[in-house]
Amino acid sequence: MMPALSFHGSTFLHPRRQYLLPHRSPVLPSLSTEKIRVVSLSKPLHVSKAESFSTDKDKARSIITCKAYEADRSEPIIESSAAAARKVKIGIYFATWWGLNVVFNIYNKKVLNAYPFPWLTSTLSLAAGSLIMLISWALRIAEFPNTDVDFWKSLFPVAVAHTIGHVAATVSMSKVAVSFTHIIKSAEPAFSVLVSRFILGESFPPSVYLSLLPIIGGCGLAALTELNFNMTGFMGAMISNLAFVFRNIFSKKGMKGKSVSGMNYYACLSILSLLILTPFAFAVEGPQMWTVGFREASSQIGPQIIW
Repeated sequence: MMPALSFHGSTFLHPRRQYLLPHRSPVLPSLSTEKIRVVSLSKPLHVSKAESFSTDKDKARSIITCKAYEADRSEPIIESSAAAARKVKIGIYFATWWGLNVVFNIYNKKVLNAYPFPWLTSTLSLAAGSLIMLISWALRIAEFPNTDVDFWKSLFPVAVAHTIGHVAATVSMSKVAVSFTHIIKSAEPAFSVLVSRFILGESFPPSVYLSLLPIIGGCGLAALTELNFNMTGFMGAMISNLAFVFRNIFSKKGMKGKSVSGMNYYACLSILSLLILTPFAFAVEGPQMWTVGFREASSQIGPQIIW
C-alpha cells in the first residue's frame, strides 16, 4: 500500500524565499549534487498533474509531472455559450433593424414621389406601428405595459421631440434623395456632443471633438456636391438631427427608473406621438389637399398606388 504524502504550502511555496533541494527523496528522483537547483518563488504555483507515486525500487521510478503557471497569468476563462448566444442575438437584431430600415426608406420615398404629403405619410407610419402593437397586446403576443399617469407625463417631452424628428425627416425625404437625407442625418453624433456640451454642461476629451471633424466635413461636402440640393430638404434633415438628440436626452433623464422598456416603450412613444401629430397634419395639409393629391396620383399611376 502506497504511503500517504502530505504537502503544505508553507513547506516549500512561500513567496520571495529561496530553498535548496540537495537531499534525496524516497519518491522523487535523485538530484545531481553538481546541478543543485534553486527554487525562487515570487508568485504561487499550482501543480496541475501528478503521476504514479511509487516506492517499488524494481520498477522504473515515475517522475512527478508538474505543469506550473503563475496565479495571475492563468489560462483565460472560456466564454460561456449563453454570452456568445446573446451576442449573436444582438447582431441579428442590428442586421434586421438595418435591413427593415432600408426597405422602409425606399418605400417611403416611393410613396412621397407619388403622393407628396409628408405630414400625412408620417401620421400613417405612426398609426400603422401603433395598430400593430395594439393588436399584439390584444392577442397577448406582447405583454401589455404597466403604465401610470407619471409615466405618460415623463414620456410627453420625449414624444414631442420624436414627432418633430420623424416629420422633419419625412419632409426632407420628400424634397431630396434618400441618400442625401441620411448623409445629413449621419451628423447626429455631432449634434449630440454640441448639445450636451453647451446646454447640459457636459465635457468631453479633445479626441471626441476631433472625431467629429470628418463627420462634419463629409456632410458639408455632400451638401455642396448634391446635384438636386434643396434647402427645405437640407433643413428638414438638420432639424431631425436636433430633435432626435433632444429625444435621447429627455428619454435618458426623464424615463430613468421606469418599468416600461424595450418594444413596449417604443410602442407607447409611437402612440403618444400619433396623438400629438394628427391635429397638426390636419392643420398643415388637411383632407381637401389629401383628396386632390390622391386623385392626381391615381390618374398617373393607376390602381398600383395602393402598393
